[in-house]
Amino acid sequence: MSSLRVVGLMSGTSYDAIDAAAADLSLDGDTLVLTPLGMISTVYDDDLRAELARALPPAAADLATVCRLDTRIGQAFAAAAVRADEELCGGRADLVASHGQTVFHWAQDGRVHGTLQIGDAAWIAEATGRPVVSGFRTRDVAAGGQGAPLVSIVDVMWLRGRPGLPVALNLGGIGNVTVVPGGAEGTGGEPLAFDTGPANALIDAAVRALAGRDASGEAYTMDAGGALAARGTVHPPLLRRLLDDPYYALPAPKTTGKELFHLPYLHSVLGSCAPLPAEDVVATLTRLTARTVADAIRPFGATEVIASGGGTRNPVLMDWLRQELGAAGGTGAAGGCVVRSSDELGLPSAAKEAYAFAVLGWLTAHGLPGTVPSCTGARRASVLGSITPGGPGLRLPGPPATAPAGLSISNLRCS
Repeated sequence: MSSLRVVGLMSGTSYDAIDAAAADLSLDGDTLVLTPLGMISTVYDDDLRAELARALPPAAADLATVCRLDTRIGQAFAAAAVRADEELCGGRADLVASHGQTVFHWAQDGRVHGTLQIGDAAWIAEATGRPVVSGFRTRDVAAGGQGAPLVSIVDVMWLRGRPGLPVALNLGGIGNVTVVPGGAEGTGGEPLAFDTGPANALIDAAVRALAGRDASGEAYTMDAGGALAARGTVHPPLLRRLLDDPYYALPAPKTTGKELFHLPYLHSVLGSCAPLPAEDVVATLTRLTARTVADAIRPFGATEVIASGGGTRNPVLMDWLRQELGAAGGTGAAGGCVVRSSDELGLPSAAKEAYAFAVLGWLTAHGLPGTVPSCTGARRASVLGSITPGGPGLRLPGPPATAPAGLSISNLRCS
């Protein structure tokens, strides 16, 4: 089957930038081969980012604000897609797959009742002239699923058959894991995926609210390199109070977001403690992320954790995660597991989610399901999203003779 060149667009819960990753995707027997063509990141302009921040929960937003954001974010995604097509694909992209910007995930009483991603695909289709797949999450929610983590099908295809029990970990604003049993050593069971809780969400909120400005006079927006956490001291009473949140005890599959883990949430928890230096708060929140991720992974007896996302660039977080798991980086540890970056397996950690949505777009274009029911909790696997034509004469490839069961990463770039 001929190759399809797909641009995947992703902006996560940190809403700091749009990542655009391009890939050639082709089917080799029952294996989908992904050849990365590169990734570019386009930062939201300050005004748009500020308007988005003001509209997100727990704030209230009127419909005029939602309309403006839907339009402006759609235009920003369109500009990112045009740039990716030109710079990464030589102007020859076949398809764009856009996650959009999540602004609300309606999770209540252990169920997800609805989800909203904005950034209308019409702007992307008009700017690029390419068909666009968008609105991925809603169909899974309609089928009784959590609508997340949607990258789980990519993780399962990619990691199935590896020795032992691998776990894929994404450390974005929210952390999520995919547990992939059934490896080469014969461990059985269905794959499972769920959100572990905040990864960078509370850390970023604390830094912006409490840390002030750095030595150059610039306002802190994140704990770059874990520098603040490294200077701070974990505060055990605050950590215990944070760990008491009921979310961590919920059974999987489960999902959460900034609808719960936001700055007012943090202020409410900090109100139960004496005032702390910003560095101590950031250190405690970093330990919270490491502890809750490790607590989520440990019961499965993982032999390997393959990490991606912005949190992998925080060495303090990664070191503390290894401590919590009794793990080593890349070489293994007696009684523990290996913690490594997805880069080591050929999938760039900074672009993994954007590449994952490129794969989801490929599946939808071929009329194939994009979910694993045991991972999202849905009644059935669903073909995801809606397709916006790029122009007249829309032509989609149709289902292949053999649906892909596995995913391999090729480092041989196609021309």
